[in-house]
Amino acid sequence: MAFRAVHAQWGTVFAHLADLGCGRSWGEVWKVNPPASLTCDECRHGMYAKTSQAGIRFFAHAPGAPVCALGLESVAHHLLKLELANAARDAGAHAELEACGPNGTWRADVLATDPAGTWATALEAQLAPITGADITARTVKMRADGVTAIWFSDRPRPPWLGTVPSVRLERPEEAKHLAVAEGLVKFEGHSWKAVPASLPQFLTWAFARRIVPHSPRTPMRYPQRSLATAWTAPQYVTAEAAHLEEEERRRRIDEARMAALQREKEKKREQIRARNAVTRAKALAEATAAEQEARTRPPGRLWQVARVFRRGVDQALAKLAEEHGITATVGLGTGDPRYAGGVPLVDEHGVPAAVFDPDPGRVRGESFLLLAGLLLIFPDKATQRRFENAANTKKKHRPVDGYRTDFVEAPVGGPGRAWRDRSCTCATPQLIAKIQNAEYAAAPSEEMGPAAALFRAECRACGGRYDKPWRRTGSTPVPRHLRLPAQTGELVC
Repeated sequence: MAFRAVHAQWGTVFAHLADLGCGRSWGEVWKVNPPASLTCDECRHGMYAKTSQAGIRFFAHAPGAPVCALGLESVAHHLLKLELANAARDAGAHAELEACGPNGTWRADVLATDPAGTWATALEAQLAPITGADITARTVKMRADGVTAIWFSDRPRPPWLGTVPSVRLERPEEAKHLAVAEGLVKFEGHSWKAVPASLPQFLTWAFARRIVPHSPRTPMRYPQRSLATAWTAPQYVTAEAAHLEEEERRRRIDEARMAALQREKEKKREQIRARNAVTRAKALAEATAAEQEARTRPPGRLWQVARVFRRGVDQALAKLAEEHGITATVGLGTGDPRYAGGVPLVDEHGVPAAVFDPDPGRVRGESFLLLAGLLLIFPDKATQRRFENAANTKKKHRPVDGYRTDFVEAPVGGPGRAWRDRSCTCATPQLIAKIQNAEYAAAPSEEMGPAAALFRAECRACGGRYDKPWRRTGSTPVPRHLRLPAQTGELVC
């Protein structure tokens, strides 16, 4: 189906025009004898006039015609071109179907021109699939010859819509003309909104440059798609630019205000850190003094239990040595409330370096001041998280810079290792020998005595076995209240 042909005497004739575009009538070419001399300007094959059952006038190729691009066009494509041509005429333009470019490098479905010849616009009906690159190349080719192009489709979601100046059309119920469904927008408030318009009205605005293609920089309201290019009036382009400038101005003001607030907040934090440094240093000094005083007394039962049976203490001491370069031992101040139920780990000078497994429910007052400045080590990751979660819920006992926490992978399977499973490493061991269900005082020796070959000695200070030479120093058993803790983990008193 084609709407144009070439007459031998009249030139190009158009079936959709009442005068065929040359001052002749349809009856002069339709069902005349002899047949009108018509040919296709694409393939030069003969053509004849026809009328469809719906009353549409068109030209058809005579039998035996070669494959012709004009003849392969669908009815829907021809009808859309016809509507574009009629709408262009309703908009006051001259419309020519299937107009060729100056050098024949392109052909417009409908070429709309100003009667005064000041502008030319190609109206392209695109129903077949096409890539964004191809449609852009065809648009650029027309623009090189001074012809702008507008692409139209009445398909639901053409994927190339917005790649080039284009709109999607649809026909409202009981409407005479097609209407713009997508691609024509206006700026309202802070976003773009679709504008309803008939096809002739849209073309009137486009020909008069009352609307122009624009690349929106703000979102479109649902259900409109965010198109790379849409049609809008110049004043809405200006409105969008003013809106973006105002947003940028507000953003700069907000950033400046937030920066000032952040500086003020940081200043207050520095003041708090300075006060914290004083209180934490005081708390550490008091804890160190308490540790030195505890060293003047024999180790307490809580120290012994923590040293031997507290799961993960050895791993915590190893972590301090390997990762922080601190050689630490369990502090004799174990049980002091300032450690919140945790085990103090002190360096060789008796200064607390860390606290092992403190109880978050017991962190208050003096213990808060001390723990806020020390490293807290926990026997596993879950215990560490429980402490941190509990601290976050108590703002009063949460340091402004947060707690320093870490964890170790403590061994599982019971509260701790048995006393005899470790070796004594004390500088001054306090030995006791176990001989036939009795315990005797012992001391380190340069040579292994007869008793040392048959029996074993253990250190009363750390609870570990003594693997070096030793000798018995007493002939009577040690009283019960001086014996080592039993293997069950309870102290014997």
